[in-house]
Amino acid sequence: MKQNKRYVGKILLILSLIFFYLPIVFMVIFSFNDSKSLTHFTGFSMRWYRAMLESHGMMSSLYITIIVAVLATIISTIIGTMTAIGLSQSTKRVRHFITRVDDFPLMNPDIVTAIGLMLLFITFRIEKGFVTLLLAHIAFCIPYVILSVMPRIRQLDPNLADAAMDLGATPFQAITQVIVPQITPGIISGALIAFTMSFDDFIISYFVTGKGVKNLSIMVYTMSKRVNPSVNAISTIVVILITILLLIINIVPLVRKKETETSMTMQPKKRWPKWVGAGVVVVALVLSIFGMHRVGNQPYAGQTLHIYLPGEYISDEMVSDFEDETGASVVMDNFDSNEQMYIKVANGENYDLLIPSDYMIERLIQEDMLQKIDQKKMKSTFAKINPDILHESFDPNNDYSVPYFWGSVGISYDKRKVSLEDLETEGYNIFLDTKYKGDIYLYDSERDSVMMALKALGYSMNTKDTSQLNQAKDWLSQCVTTMEPEIVTDEIIDNMANARKALGLVYSGDAAYIMSENKNMGFYMPKEGTNIWTDAMVIPKNASHPKLAMEFMKFVTTYSEAKKNSEFVGYTSPNIKVENKLAKTTYKGINAYTPRTKYPKDEVFGYDAKTRKVIAELWSDIKVIASNAE
Repeated sequence: MKQNKRYVGKILLILSLIFFYLPIVFMVIFSFNDSKSLTHFTGFSMRWYRAMLESHGMMSSLYITIIVAVLATIISTIIGTMTAIGLSQSTKRVRHFITRVDDFPLMNPDIVTAIGLMLLFITFRIEKGFVTLLLAHIAFCIPYVILSVMPRIRQLDPNLADAAMDLGATPFQAITQVIVPQITPGIISGALIAFTMSFDDFIISYFVTGKGVKNLSIMVYTMSKRVNPSVNAISTIVVILITILLLIINIVPLVRKKETETSMTMQPKKRWPKWVGAGVVVVALVLSIFGMHRVGNQPYAGQTLHIYLPGEYISDEMVSDFEDETGASVVMDNFDSNEQMYIKVANGENYDLLIPSDYMIERLIQEDMLQKIDQKKMKSTFAKINPDILHESFDPNNDYSVPYFWGSVGISYDKRKVSLEDLETEGYNIFLDTKYKGDIYLYDSERDSVMMALKALGYSMNTKDTSQLNQAKDWLSQCVTTMEPEIVTDEIIDNMANARKALGLVYSGDAAYIMSENKNMGFYMPKEGTNIWTDAMVIPKNASHPKLAMEFMKFVTTYSEAKKNSEFVGYTSPNIKVENKLAKTTYKGINAYTPRTKYPKDEVFGYDAKTRKVIAELWSDIKVIASNAE
């Protein structure tokens, strides 16, 4: 019986280890994947490691993560250890009070701590950036160090320090040469916990940072469209570094013990060179953050261009080229939605360049938040842009905006399951065809899902008619109650690339990626019409460097840089020559890359505050209906 229990225990242990370590093994393997797919291994390649090293933002986030984690660990360990030693000599009432105060941050949800710290920095008008990020990490690491050190101190003889001083030691010597060696295991444990908490933190970091300072967690989160496979590469590097660190931590004590045994009569070696070496490493890392591109006599040397754009929406290589050419530094912040971007801009956040969508640009123009572009200086730039996306309704004369990417919304489908005849016959109503019940994705976007319903009913997607919007709600309600759809966000990209469902509503740029990954996938734009969207570059009224922003607008639309950008992101380039070139080469045979133009039933979203609110409430109701139908 006991033997059987041992076997069961061993099996459970093995299964637990597999559960914990298999995802890491999976990640390491896919860091060498030749394709962009995160689930389908197509061949061995080092391309993502090269892309990682060339990525300005990714390497910067790695440096910041390491530096913040190291500095926060050192400072919090010193403060936490001093506090724990001080508490051991305090009165019972003080010790009890401080212990409860120390427990409070540990019990608090991270979101509460994050908001509290953010409000603290705002109240004292401390500009958010590297310093606030470091201070926040030190603050939430200290309680963990105290919690780790206190049990060790309780095990000590309370008269140990007094005995040391009776033998001639100073108070400082009593602490450093008598107390600290006795509690070293607790200090090391606290330091390791602090380092891990700092390295891994996202929620608190997200709320307290600014000026483009991002750690790895924030960088991964801002990849809103799809996870860049380079993340697998940088994560593998981190795993290797952590493994080496753990080996050092476990091996060094054994080596020291052996050295102590063999050199009892020898004079101990000075340790200060180690601290000097560590200081040099930290300084080198700090300098590497602020010196990542060459600065010389370029026209904008020393200036900083602050861009606010969606995540994973720009080529790092192109950004590096711009920095080298102009001498300026580019700081990028990412938003999850146009609405989030609007809130920050409306509250006076300072950016030099924004990249919002068409309807949001219309709102910003209406509310006088943008400054006009110098048309004479931008004349050659507009000449390179596809005329089909100029002079749109949201900015008729392009007084405020320069197109950045454009595309459409359509249906991604599995050619083996869905016939083109069904798509042409039913259009968007194919999402109500019970033949595909349980085999469809709905995109979790109020604008695009309601657009689909309105177009299926033969209405304009910009309708303000309440009865038509209610009919669209009924259409979507029928879909979620009878078709068992899966409502998803950007995971639809990789899922459709792997043909996990027959149908899904997607953006054309994402469809181009899906089709390039899987030849069995197609893209169809219904005859009822669809949304033709444009994301464009605009300069806010409070921009600090509008001339530099205009230089970026010119730079990003040049042939070579527009090509790099479009190949990296996957959306249709505004540069007409780049669009035509990539349609014949990189995206040859992929109709999703080149959106439909001049089709009378296609529309551009307009902005109407009242209708936007109605649509938001409508979509919320649909999601509740969908959850109840499950």
